[in-house]
Amino acid sequence: MTFTSVEYAESLDNQDALRKYRDEFVIPTLRDISNGDSDEPCTYLCGNSLGLMPKRSRELINQELDAWGRRGVEGHWNHPYNRPWATIDELVKSPLANLVGAKPIEVTAMNTLTSNLHSMLVTFFRPTESRFKILIENKAFPSDHYAVSSHLESRGIDPAVGLLTISPRQGEHVLRTCDVIDLIQKDKEIAVVMLSGVQYYTGQFFEIEKITKAGKDAGCIVGWDLAHAVGNVPLSLHDWDVDFACWCSYKYLNSGAGGIAGLFIHEKYKDDTTRPRLAGWWGNQKENRFDMLPEFQPSEGASGYQLSNPSIFTTISLLGSLQIFESATLKELRLKSISLTGYLEKLIQSQLQDEFDKDLIRILTPKDPQQRGCQLSLEFPLKMMQVFDGLHSRGVIVDERKPTVIRVAPTPLYNTYKDVYNFVIQLKEVMNLVYK
Repeated sequence: MTFTSVEYAESLDNQDALRKYRDEFVIPTLRDISNGDSDEPCTYLCGNSLGLMPKRSRELINQELDAWGRRGVEGHWNHPYNRPWATIDELVKSPLANLVGAKPIEVTAMNTLTSNLHSMLVTFFRPTESRFKILIENKAFPSDHYAVSSHLESRGIDPAVGLLTISPRQGEHVLRTCDVIDLIQKDKEIAVVMLSGVQYYTGQFFEIEKITKAGKDAGCIVGWDLAHAVGNVPLSLHDWDVDFACWCSYKYLNSGAGGIAGLFIHEKYKDDTTRPRLAGWWGNQKENRFDMLPEFQPSEGASGYQLSNPSIFTTISLLGSLQIFESATLKELRLKSISLTGYLEKLIQSQLQDEFDKDLIRILTPKDPQQRGCQLSLEFPLKMMQVFDGLHSRGVIVDERKPTVIRVAPTPLYNTYKDVYNFVIQLKEVMNLVYK
């Protein structure tokens, strides 16, 4: 039995102790995805864009609808399922802290990713005449560019001057840690370093600990956009002395499109009221929040940065997924992720060797498993959209990033080795048709 056979993929699945968690999710069918006539599950490798729906999230949301119907406003304190809305965000603090390597006081669920980035820049970006730049990747997610540029403008700083970006070396696809650190050390005008934990386009997992230390040693505030890192790779934000971090929850955390986002602020700032912040009533001390006092008295830690009351439905949907993470553990998921993505890489290079030799396909993501999560970014210099459409017509759901990249993410919570096998076989057939 060779590693290129379907039997080999099935044997790996039979040995997978985490395979039971696939049954926790609703997997779209071929009929639903590609207008076919089969109720077989599609090949869904798009968790880096939108995670699949946990079955328990549907159950929990239905319970909240029931609570709303039965109790109305009383659900804030008298909840039929013992999840009073007045403290609903407390339910997700500990599991979120476990995922990002933090203490519960350092994390909270609130807002959306970009609004949280703005909030953190209000607090941590304190430009001076000598330090006024914010460093991001040149290929950072567009929303990060928009947020930083508009935030600089709000401070009267021209983004052409205040927005500093870094790109890979000529002819390379990913950033070298040494180059990031070298720039931080040389440019004394950097006030905030704000990179991505996992780079959305290439899938590179940055060396967060090393870069954070370099930034702090240089006198910078260091924050991270963890949209593609949380629930994907191991994080130790507290021990790494990260100042702040923000993330969304609808990718690897499977909370649903537009789900509530997350925030980390290091414990050392838990009682710091000297920095400005955007204040809202949900960030007020819980003991007197409903006294409606005009003076803001922030809660301790990250909770003191909350603004409005969190959406019950998005918070509870996130809870459904976090319960699965608590059971599976990120440590075990990471081991499977490395194996699953490694299998994808090995199989695709074996089955499409001719296509690689003809430069019809390239892998942008680092080869070292420690420098990537569960994603391979595949570049198709020619006819990428035709390849993407061909895969979709066969019930293979991946993610395209124009003009040339398809991102493939075998997610360890619900993807199988056979999913990977099916993807590679379908890709081979589609490429034969597109490039014939």
